[in-house]
Amino acid sequence: MVNDALAQELIDMTNEDRRLQPGALSDDFTAQLAHRRVTVRNGDRLAEIIDDHGWPTAELVGREAARRAWLVAQHADRQLHLQRRALALMTETVHAGKGDNTQLAMLHDRILVNEGRPQIYGTQIAGIVDGVPVPWPCENPEQMDQRRAEVGLEPFAAHVAKHAPA
Repeated sequence: MVNDALAQELIDMTNEDRRLQPGALSDDFTAQLAHRRVTVRNGDRLAEIIDDHGWPTAELVGREAARRAWLVAQHADRQLHLQRRALALMTETVHAGKGDNTQLAMLHDRILVNEGRPQIYGTQIAGIVDGVPVPWPCENPEQMDQRRAEVGLEPFAAHVAKHAPA
């Protein structure tokens, strides 16, 4: 039975994050702080949701809201403990056949980068060099596309081609 109220709350939380996200990358410190406040507030609320309901699966909140729960965890960069908790719960969900392996891979990479370690799947971009997105360091980069394929991610070159600045 889908919890419609919880689903809508997760969607609303991430809508606010998305609205403020351009400011997070700007030179406007007020906008950066506004986005930071939202991601921390969203992370705090996701922790409460997890305490009350477990991981927000598609069965609990519907497919889109489940994706939005992952997005909250993905953006909780200042709450590494929450990201690690979400990773553990999402791993269980994926192993039970009820989660998204690509989201799990992206969160895993995000945590590794936040810990200052090389990522595995090359999903986290460090910046743009000569108009081309460049990933944070990656473990065994020559095998990255093979690992990406194993979790359902497209080859890195195809991914960056879609996200390269116009």
